[in-house]
Amino acid sequence: MLFFLIGFMGSGKSHWGKLWAAEYKIGFIDMDAEIEIAERKTVSEIFDSKGEEYFRSVEAELLRSYVDLDSSIIACGGGTPCFHKNMKWMNDHGLTIYLSATPEEILRRLMKAQQQNQRPLISKLNQAELLFFIQKKMKEREPFYGQANIILDSFSVTEHTFEEKVLPY
Repeated sequence: MLFFLIGFMGSGKSHWGKLWAAEYKIGFIDMDAEIEIAERKTVSEIFDSKGEEYFRSVEAELLRSYVDLDSSIIACGGGTPCFHKNMKWMNDHGLTIYLSATPEEILRRLMKAQQQNQRPLISKLNQAELLFFIQKKMKEREPFYGQANIILDSFSVTEHTFEEKVLPY
């Protein structure tokens, strides 16, 4: 079984994916990290040099390469479900888990982690602009995220959530 973690940046996809995969001794893949390895560039550098359209194409191709994987948790990029019919593909080939969060909570996490300069879509935004950006992008992405098989409040997720909410599904 493939488990696709989706949600906005900062929602905890990589954190919980790694933890759950280790706990249940299954594979873990961080799609953005895989793309960076394959392209030998950071996601920001790919966006800057080749554009978002190129990145989304590479992302969709990589996603579909997982079709024959053994049981694995895949942390998708925040925009992955929104392009190239990826959400439908993920729902057809595994279990999708949306880690939902409020824009304000995402802002708090991103500011606390001070990672915005590593994230191509937000690297040049101040706090007010960042909140507006998060609100706008979340509104655009919600129709895709809402198609997930399981929706979890990312800020009440624990190490036991996978066993309690996902595995029984």
